[in-house]
Amino acid sequence: MGRPLSRRTEKDPHYERLSLWHDTVDTAWTPRPPLDGDVEADVAIVGAGFTGLWTAHYLAEADPELRIVVLEAETAGFGASGRNGGWCSALFPASLSTLAGYADRDAALAQHRAMRQTVDEVVRAAAAEGIDADVSKSGTITLARSRAQWSRARAEVADARTWDRGEDDVRLLDRHEATAILRGSHTRGATYTPDCAALHPARLVRGLASAVERRGVTIHEQTRVSAIEPRTARTEHGVVRARTVLRATEGYTATLAGERRTMVPVYSLIIATEPLPVETWDEIGLARRETFTDHRHLIVYGQRTADDRLVFGGRGAPYHLGSRIKPEYDHDERVFARLYSALIDLFPVLAGTRVTHAWGGALGIPRDWCASVGLDPATGLGWAGGYVGDGVSTANLAGRTLRDLVLGRDTELTRLPWVGHRSPGWEREPLRWLGINAGLRAMTIADAEESLTRMPSLVARAVSPLLG
Repeated sequence: MGRPLSRRTEKDPHYERLSLWHDTVDTAWTPRPPLDGDVEADVAIVGAGFTGLWTAHYLAEADPELRIVVLEAETAGFGASGRNGGWCSALFPASLSTLAGYADRDAALAQHRAMRQTVDEVVRAAAAEGIDADVSKSGTITLARSRAQWSRARAEVADARTWDRGEDDVRLLDRHEATAILRGSHTRGATYTPDCAALHPARLVRGLASAVERRGVTIHEQTRVSAIEPRTARTEHGVVRARTVLRATEGYTATLAGERRTMVPVYSLIIATEPLPVETWDEIGLARRETFTDHRHLIVYGQRTADDRLVFGGRGAPYHLGSRIKPEYDHDERVFARLYSALIDLFPVLAGTRVTHAWGGALGIPRDWCASVGLDPATGLGWAGGYVGDGVSTANLAGRTLRDLVLGRDTELTRLPWVGHRSPGWEREPLRWLGINAGLRAMTIADAEESLTRMPSLVARAVSPLLG
């Protein structure tokens, strides 16, 4: 399968080894100076990933006089923002029916429209800041490769129509239409949405960090925040006091004092092939760099990169007791091997292809699988996150929403149903370890069940309500 990149240790950061994306950015990974003593600011943001940096960007753009400080435990783009599959999509982790239950039908549809518009906003804002992130907005094709998957594909489109979502939003493709885009094995058909851009996430997040600095924002790297309190962020290097303190820590939220049950870190792992020749791509497809997945239960996702690699990732790595996060969890050779097997099953032409990079990272998952954003004016504490792997775009929407909340604006964004939503806390250990890993195992079993029975999985039907 080829060699994975060297594992990182605390004494040997080597940020460029974290992923293909980290290895192929144009900027150096030399950390910015850490915080040096106590400081005061108007806004303190904890986390220099997409959420924190987009928030800083839009706040500094709206009010250049604001004193904004971003605190980052490692370096900008260290976490999921720099390691993901490179999808900037309109996907939101909670369904329309779930959102309607929190508010109403119109509010749910407003959230969906905002997500669709956000894909274009990311593309626009990156271009405006001169960030070359290898962006190609060509949509997502989701293959149906079995009778059960085809049934789910048709049901997805039928459900979309009940929400007045037309063919410009999501449409059903027959086998001929699907294979004209992507020639995966056993394809029966597919669903397609135009609302996704493939991109190089590390180039985007690193470019965004430089852009906010040009606007006067201060970023302190190598500055781990241990606790967030009203109008205070505490670190080992000093204390930042600010009118507003925003938590943008996603999969690392459990490392903060008092936040152990707010969000669980669940790992997603990815492999990337060597650059593939033109004749191989002629057999696979993705001529416009569409992102792709299929309708299986245990999620997989992929893209064709600008330098003609195939990046392919998926779930399946275990959740670790106590919400532990360690560098060694970024690599699981069994999961990498399963991903490679799934890739070859999908595209037999890739048999024997060398994998040059293999990596992983933690996603942030709230108990009800619904992302949220909010600000408590009484304490000055705000937050955003819980993207369940859909954060490249959602973090941008969060940043614009937090801008409006911090500035006291009443806008269409601040009235969306995810604003102010509070997810329940996760169960105490070992219950959450048992439940999360049982759910992951159940999705694996569900896919195997469908391979045998050719029918929609009974296991998936029983477990899916518990998994969002």
